[in-house]
Amino acid sequence: MSDVQEATNQLLDVNLHENQESIQVMESGPRSESEQFQVTIGATVPTGFEQTAADEVTEKLGSSCQISRDRGKIYFDISVESLAQVHCLRSVDNLFVVVQEFKDYQFKETKEEVLKDFEELAGKLPWSDPLKVWKINTSFKKKKTKRKKINQNSGKEKIDNGRGDKTDERDVKKAFTSNPLDSHILDYYENPAIKEEVSTLVGDDLASCKDETDESSKEETNPEVLKFRVTCNRAGEKHCFSSNEAARDFGGAVQEYFKWKADMTNFDVEVLLNIHDHEIVVGIALTEESLHRRNITHFGPTTLRSTVAYGMLRLCAPQPTDIIVDPMCGTGAIPIEGATEWSNCYHIAGDNNPLAVNRAANNISSLLSKSQIKEGRPSWGLPIDAVQWDICSLPLRTGSVDIIVTDMPFGKRMGSKKRNWNLYPACLREMSRVCRPGTGRAVLLTQDKKCFTKALSGMGHVWRKVHTVWVNIGGLHAAVYLLKRTPQAFVHPSEQDGERTLW
Repeated sequence: MSDVQEATNQLLDVNLHENQESIQVMESGPRSESEQFQVTIGATVPTGFEQTAADEVTEKLGSSCQISRDRGKIYFDISVESLAQVHCLRSVDNLFVVVQEFKDYQFKETKEEVLKDFEELAGKLPWSDPLKVWKINTSFKKKKTKRKKINQNSGKEKIDNGRGDKTDERDVKKAFTSNPLDSHILDYYENPAIKEEVSTLVGDDLASCKDETDESSKEETNPEVLKFRVTCNRAGEKHCFSSNEAARDFGGAVQEYFKWKADMTNFDVEVLLNIHDHEIVVGIALTEESLHRRNITHFGPTTLRSTVAYGMLRLCAPQPTDIIVDPMCGTGAIPIEGATEWSNCYHIAGDNNPLAVNRAANNISSLLSKSQIKEGRPSWGLPIDAVQWDICSLPLRTGSVDIIVTDMPFGKRMGSKKRNWNLYPACLREMSRVCRPGTGRAVLLTQDKKCFTKALSGMGHVWRKVHTVWVNIGGLHAAVYLLKRTPQAFVHPSEQDGERTLW
């Protein structure tokens, strides 16, 4: 068994033992420490990339995955020991543990009867195992917060002492890793091979966090009442009630059942009530903020989500030693995600806007700094470069690129739809020049589908459309096109004109 698996198992043994003593709701007798139980995890994913996310779950967790009829959601079963790996998935935005799913819920005819059923439902649900999972998940956040606090304090000491007191720094590190279990757990989460993982579980505002020792002692003497809120997500036209009404009545019943305190902003537990037509899923949130917030620190006007970037990259199936180019990189979301997940490829981020290139370079630098802090030593760096160039005249050798992945201008926040009619054909032509004939591929995102389709129709000799994924980008209906480079060699337009003249 690897160190990672051993550390995870030790964590689960400890937490399951704590849960048996402290969990408020127990439907059955205490479960033995060694006994494992299965839970269903739900995940929200970028709309259109459900299959991509399902494939990642199967590949990395070995679990079969169900794509929900409600777009943008997937469900899969895991053992609790795999919970940490779930937070390492690159294609999911938010995670929750499923309390119960009703695939064909029969709503009553009147609003009053439906809301009354919601009130009664709260006391009938199997809360025990999902709350245990929530408890274990919360322990991850505490571990991460503890490490961040120590890093902050050591940073302040360096400032106060000028060059810093190296002895004090070592003492802090020694004190923190004195517990072998803690050091194993933190090694697991700080391991660069795991990359971004659960860092997003902890909120940015650490100033409001209480001292760990004081908090634990309070829990021993006077256990605090948990604060909670209910969030209802409803889709469908045949419901006689609103989302607010469902959340209000169901939340009131949850409060009465657990004796928790309702708090809409500063809550400990977020209960989810997802309703899609006649399907209801009750869950408990495992993420405080979306997992797509992981790579970018310097934002631009059209920063792409890291989860969408991952989905686009996965569509083109990168292979070791591939050269992957984003010729219109913006803040660098796509190449940075690529360099993080596919480190055995070489990634080039380019843009004609110097501000965009500067943002991408700063994001790369921030990621390298984060990597050095995690490893505790200078990093080897990432296989990525940022360059300023003209998309219509790339400084790259003909046929030298394996994959092109980019977010093209929509013509709304950046550029204009009128300009796209000239830009898109020129971009596709230059991409076909640098892309390797026969094996090269391109994944291109755009909302200006009419313009792109017209431009592609004139490039049938060099590009073949393989697949289209319809996605929702900030409320805009967009498309991701997977193109395959044909075996035909690139011929410059001027050479084509010369041939026609000879004829």
